[in-house]
Amino acid sequence: MSATAFMINGFDPAAASRLGPEEQRLIARRRALLGPSYKLFYEHPVQFVRAEGVRLYDPQGNAYLDAYNNVPAVGHCHPKVVAAIAEQAARLNTHTRYLDEAILAYAEALLATYPPEIGNVMFTCTGSEATDLALRVARFHTGGSGIVVTRNAYHGITSAAAAISPSMGPNVPLGEHVLTIAAPNPYREAGDVAQRFAEDVRAAAAWFARHGIRFAGLVVDTIFSTDGILPDPAGALAPALAAVHEAGGLFIADEVQPGFGRLGSAMWGFQRHGIVPDIVVMGKPMGNGMPIAGIAARPELLDEFGTKVRYFNTFGANSVSIAAARAVLEVIADEGLMANAAEVGAHLMAGLRAIARTTPSLGDVRGAGLFVGAEFVDPRTGAPDGRRALAVVNRLRERRILISASGAEGSVLKIRPPLPFSQADADEFLVILAEVVAGLDRENRPKDDASPR
Repeated sequence: MSATAFMINGFDPAAASRLGPEEQRLIARRRALLGPSYKLFYEHPVQFVRAEGVRLYDPQGNAYLDAYNNVPAVGHCHPKVVAAIAEQAARLNTHTRYLDEAILAYAEALLATYPPEIGNVMFTCTGSEATDLALRVARFHTGGSGIVVTRNAYHGITSAAAAISPSMGPNVPLGEHVLTIAAPNPYREAGDVAQRFAEDVRAAAAWFARHGIRFAGLVVDTIFSTDGILPDPAGALAPALAAVHEAGGLFIADEVQPGFGRLGSAMWGFQRHGIVPDIVVMGKPMGNGMPIAGIAARPELLDEFGTKVRYFNTFGANSVSIAAARAVLEVIADEGLMANAAEVGAHLMAGLRAIARTTPSLGDVRGAGLFVGAEFVDPRTGAPDGRRALAVVNRLRERRILISASGAEGSVLKIRPPLPFSQADADEFLVILAEVVAGLDRENRPKDDASPR
């Protein structure tokens, strides 16, 4: 089993000898200094020295179109965010245990994007910390420890978050009181996927009860990012929320990837499903990459927790990160980025579906806003084809287009650009993707079917 077995689209260090001498030197130095845990993307790793908007630039000045990175949500090095960071860093950067107007103004602005039932926010530095905090609140409130997640979920890298992240692989065991269920996938299953998902939640809660374990809650990435990007049908999470509450648990919505307007129709992924979760987890897109994240929750959940449990985060919501986060919210509103996500995402999916009509191996295109998945399959069997998807990812990298892959088999192209991605950017992506896919099809056509078409 290779060193990259548990990271989709990971670079295999055993292949370093195929690279140039400078790349080999950097890779060897990186491994010597950082150890083997720090993985690189792509068969041919890429180095960047600057970025702007939806482009990253290598040392030779070549521009790469970024159709993948969601953390710089409003674009790389957005001038308004950069200015807010610089101005605040020159004035004050401290913690939340002093009175400060800025954190309150930001909290009000952030909570205004939520349904009225969500009335408190607690800040952390990372999404993993926020997941950890959400679990602590859920377990404290319910008195339970049983958690349900989807089968290829990813929710973070702290011990608690990794324990509910089956996508980390078999060498990162799930927690003792963690059960997994299949994500709702209308492409792969017949019938009412929303009801099936809710019944699986009920069955998991019943299993916990039979074994003397109190159910604490369900944690769901609201677009099932690592399960293969599964946005549909809208409303599919409503029966699951009812099932969670029937069993005495809490519904925790992980919005680290789908949140902040990315899905186009609403600020938060859970809003597409017409539900109000109990706790919402947010991550570093909140500050365009600055170390700020957090949870938003129903106040009644935090009242007793905040009174009885000593919790603090030394530099969560520090002055500089709050300034960046406030600028991000303003840019999303001022530049119409949620509407842009809806419009450009629809254009992108239409183009992908046009490619799929002439590409038997491209089995399904799905998405919401600027979060799009395209699943490659074996045309004969319909089975997921991770090898083909990763070939596309790596050939796009060679053409200076950045995406990655998703799903348990790595068979789904993960297309998740910064929110300023334009229709022109989408067209550039589609033209090059069509060329890459056609090239792969020609190479893989059986020899007795090699005539031009």
